[in-house]
Amino acid sequence: MASSTPRPAQPLLSAVVPFLNEAENLPRLIEALERTLPPLGQAWELVLVDDGSRDDSLAVAKAELQRRPQLNATLISLSRNFGKEAALTAGLEAAQGDVVVPLDADLQDPPELIGPMLEQWRQGFDVVYAVRRRRAGDSRTKRLTAFGFYRLMGRLSSTAIPADTGDFRLMDRCVVEALGQLPERSRFMKGLFAWVGFRQTAITYDRDARAKGQSGWSYWKLWNFALDGITSFSRVPLQVLSAGGLLIACLALLYGAWMVLRTLVFGIDLPGYASLMTAVLFLGGVQLLGLGVLGEYLGRVFEEVKRRPLYLVRERWRQGNALDPASTHR
Repeated sequence: MASSTPRPAQPLLSAVVPFLNEAENLPRLIEALERTLPPLGQAWELVLVDDGSRDDSLAVAKAELQRRPQLNATLISLSRNFGKEAALTAGLEAAQGDVVVPLDADLQDPPELIGPMLEQWRQGFDVVYAVRRRRAGDSRTKRLTAFGFYRLMGRLSSTAIPADTGDFRLMDRCVVEALGQLPERSRFMKGLFAWVGFRQTAITYDRDARAKGQSGWSYWKLWNFALDGITSFSRVPLQVLSAGGLLIACLALLYGAWMVLRTLVFGIDLPGYASLMTAVLFLGGVQLLGLGVLGEYLGRVFEEVKRRPLYLVRERWRQGNALDPASTHR
């Protein structure tokens, strides 16, 4: 049910765009936002976050802002590549809007959906997230792995994380401020968006292919991203290890009792080498698997307790004018 809290008649909308090596797509994205947002009838700002691009993305972003002196825009350049989740966090913290919309720079998140999102927000919803009906441009393998991951997260996590949903959504200021109170360094943003709660609703859309270039998400990065999500929002792997260990111990106890009984009744025979090696190798594999799962959780605890900043800012630009490069870090 939507909230009855009144909404501002003329809200400021913040479009937050983290990017990495998107020199070809940034001009097209800014043009699409300029074409789409002014007809909605409220003020808007653009927050660009360069996550340590190695191409000309930063120079292109500066040139685009300098060509548009009337544009209410902020450009943040991080000191290196900290990852999309950290760059998105930097953008959310810099956004000043009453409503905030994160978008990908590759134009797979259509700005045309922001209007329908605003309508849902005006009806009282605090979060309006976009669910992908179709994923054009993704390989069959990527679609299948994404499908499986979201369903697995739905079963493992106590927090209901919407399936087939990325970072593209509209959030009220109260939601953005709530996200700013979450201190963890291993940030699975899709889970954090769901964890904070508030009144949420969905709209569906067909996700287009990238406008230009190649995705920076390799299967190895996606694997680590999935591990971040599972370890951040579920203790089920640890519980499975505990249950598995208890089951193996019970089976070993029963088997030992059977061996004692058989020896007392039938006498001593020579055990088989193959069965012994099978048992040793099986238990060794289970132990290594358990150590690996524990290591994943322990490694994330190690990252948390160091309390290093989530990101560091090298430059911050406002309308093409450089500000204090050390003014923001977290």
